[in-house]
Amino acid sequence: MSIDNLPSAFSNLTSPQQALLQELRQNSTRAVMLHELISEKLGLNATDHKCLDFLNRTGPVTAGQLAQLTGLTTGAVTSVIDRLEKAGYVVRDKDPNDRRRVVVKASPENAGQIAPLFESVMQATIQIMSQYNEQETLLILGFMKQCNDMTLAEMNKMKQSES
Repeated sequence: MSIDNLPSAFSNLTSPQQALLQELRQNSTRAVMLHELISEKLGLNATDHKCLDFLNRTGPVTAGQLAQLTGLTTGAVTSVIDRLEKAGYVVRDKDPNDRRRVVVKASPENAGQIAPLFESVMQATIQIMSQYNEQETLLILGFMKQCNDMTLAEMNKMKQSES
């Protein structure tokens, strides 16, 4: 959908706001395609890869916690965990605080496969970020946090409307 095809409520956007909206959409699309490519290199699908990313960043979590973090249903997360475990990327373990619960954690043996795929992207991102002063970076950070919160809220709304 081009900016011209958006609902009339968007006609009040300034030219820079319209351009930003287009760039956000482009960024989202390219991010999906990048992660799809990386997922293929790892022998995973994109959803499994991004769930693994959450596990690498958060540490061990329960399936329910992973569902909350990702916005996926618990059933979908169980399937993701099963596939990741079969591929050797995660292990299920007893929760050290409650032996009745199971936590899922990334397998350290396979973490070494993932980092090199992101090295160039990370270096390029740091180079872009270095162009902004601290105040500008904080402004961008606030915007990104709001966008991420909005995306998760929209996912949750969509899930609730399905039930």
